[in-house]
Amino acid sequence: MAQAWKCSGLRWSAEGPELVWDGGRRSTLTWGKRVAFGVAEGGGRTCVGARGHACPAGAAVSARSTGARCEECARLDRAHSVAADTIADDPRPYRVYLAWFGPGMTKVGITAEERGSARLLEQGAVCFSWLGVGPLMAARRTEELLRAALRVPDRIPYAEKRAVRAALPGTAAERAGEVAELHARAVALGGWPESLVREPLRVVDHVEVFGLAGLPTAVGEVSELVAGGAVNGELVAAAGPDLHLETGGGVVVLDTRLMTGWGLVPDAGGELTVPVKGFSKAPGVQDGLF
Repeated sequence: MAQAWKCSGLRWSAEGPELVWDGGRRSTLTWGKRVAFGVAEGGGRTCVGARGHACPAGAAVSARSTGARCEECARLDRAHSVAADTIADDPRPYRVYLAWFGPGMTKVGITAEERGSARLLEQGAVCFSWLGVGPLMAARRTEELLRAALRVPDRIPYAEKRAVRAALPGTAAERAGEVAELHARAVALGGWPESLVREPLRVVDHVEVFGLAGLPTAVGEVSELVAGGAVNGELVAAAGPDLHLETGGGVVVLDTRLMTGWGLVPDAGGELTVPVKGFSKAPGVQDGLF
């Protein structure tokens, strides 16, 4: 019986996307590479723990959860998250940014300056620009100011992001338009904290990094993994946590967060045998493609 591995998720490095496995092993992903694995039989999906520590209860978690954490571990993880607004004394400088995911889909957010653009890659931002840099609380206040004044959210659901990737404007200038407009409006606003230094417009485009140019429209997305099921497809693009895989029935999107918590084994088969939800104008409609 093949050894089962546990996946820690997708990470973005200077070389591109990588699948990270427990123990530190990494699988570099390149366009055209076949992504094939089976889900070990005889076991379910278990909590991945919090902050680098195993779940003390080894609790079972839902196959459709992207967090793969039980209620207690999810609480512990969020308690130490910058996004939870529970950390006020972080001495590191933070950047405020505008991120664009598709027409009418721009958000404002913050990230530690030392992380560079990693947060934008992890979110699947098609393009972005920095707005300013300063202490954490100043960055937070600026984020709230811009959310209210520009009427932009601080979160956009992944389902909305992945649904538009194959129909993005064709040029970098077109894709940068909304970010440039919002950046100009943002820096013209009063009320910015004095300790936050405004940054000029420099739009960074990730279409080539993600492999989105000429991307075929996806027919659906994996809704969950199941024991005994298999994933098999050729990688044509990756954005945020999502892998776009060419299968016998068309391109299917796999959110790699669904892989965590399962025991995964090598699979040499040629079929995708996990549940796939078809993209539809009617939310929640199940498609029997696979």
